[in-house]
Amino acid sequence: MLGVIADDFTGASDIASFLVENGLKTVQMNGVPKSPLNGQVDAIVISLKSRSNPVEQAIKQSLQALHWLQENGCSQFYFKYCSTFDSTAKGNIGPVTDALLAELKDDFTVITPALPVNGRTIFNGYLFVGEQLLSESGMRNHPITPMTDANLVRLMDAQAQGKTGLVAYADVIKGADNVKARFAQLKADGYRYAVVDAVDNSQLAILAEAVADFKLVTGGSGLGAYIAERLSGGKKGTDAFVPNKGKTVVLSGSCSMMTNTQVNTYKTKAPHYYLDIEKAINNTNYVDELYQWVINNLEGELAPMVYATVAANQLKQIQTQFGGDKASHAIENVFAQLAEKLKAYGVTNFITAGGETSSIVVQQLGFAGFHIGKQIAPGVPWLKAVEEPIYLALKSGNFGKEDFFEYAQGMFL
Repeated sequence: MLGVIADDFTGASDIASFLVENGLKTVQMNGVPKSPLNGQVDAIVISLKSRSNPVEQAIKQSLQALHWLQENGCSQFYFKYCSTFDSTAKGNIGPVTDALLAELKDDFTVITPALPVNGRTIFNGYLFVGEQLLSESGMRNHPITPMTDANLVRLMDAQAQGKTGLVAYADVIKGADNVKARFAQLKADGYRYAVVDAVDNSQLAILAEAVADFKLVTGGSGLGAYIAERLSGGKKGTDAFVPNKGKTVVLSGSCSMMTNTQVNTYKTKAPHYYLDIEKAINNTNYVDELYQWVINNLEGELAPMVYATVAANQLKQIQTQFGGDKASHAIENVFAQLAEKLKAYGVTNFITAGGETSSIVVQQLGFAGFHIGKQIAPGVPWLKAVEEPIYLALKSGNFGKEDFFEYAQGMFL
């Protein structure tokens, strides 16, 4: 019934977990599959690495995903981006939305990254992270998509072809029929997108009803959960697995404020090794050094952690010294090679932090898709590769509590 195009891998597992939790049998695919889906499901989530790609590449990948989902029977489509609306003035959220609308021969959709369970709310078109405006949160220092404006109308207008309107809180709480009427009014006035306020889940439930007939919906995983609830008739998912205890590694590339806290908490309890940027760039044998350290520390009570996570001021120094893109690519390359070597050694459980880190690790390991397991934290489920018993937890930078890495391992059977 539902086809989801997610702009990164953590975002894909995020929404997939909410779809499963709300009664939809769901499979998550690693990139656009080469062949038709084998089996019957209610929802398909295609995870792309298109959040920070060049715009043309992001559009191409997203349209390929749309075509495959159409060919495999999906009737409604969902463009999933981060609940902090990670993008730049050039995209990629606006351009991809425009391309999907054009391909579907449609001219209107919603913009709703709200995820109240994780503190992402929208009021008067402004996106909040907890009690802070997005622009005052740690996202203002994001190394790839620094978010310096919290106004979703302005953010969308800057990167999209059409005009963005607002369906404010006072209109949303009047119910789905009133929201539909506001949509009709905005369309008549020449608007192409509607930012919809949501300060708690009751507004998302109203919005899910209001967009029931939309060809394309865009947003975070919060709205996806209520669309799933509507499609499943209120059924709840119960078949959620957790990994067996086995060789485990933690790989952290995110520099978000929460991941910094999680890394610092974990460092007090588990073996840890800092991924040195200069060595990652200049030392061709650096992966072997990291690999040897990890396998020497696999038998402890808690998994060894390799991390590139640093605080905002240290991140700025690294970007100044080496260049942001060069440093990011070097880190991703090292994590990818390390994950591949560790899988060959027999590591079965991978816990990764950060969208880019998770994306490159999953791509390097080369799995076609994943089954969705039990949630570790809202929006972060355990995943199991469809081909073999390899388990992954792909954590978006800002998700999870301080003890996330230890808590995830506490779920092992």
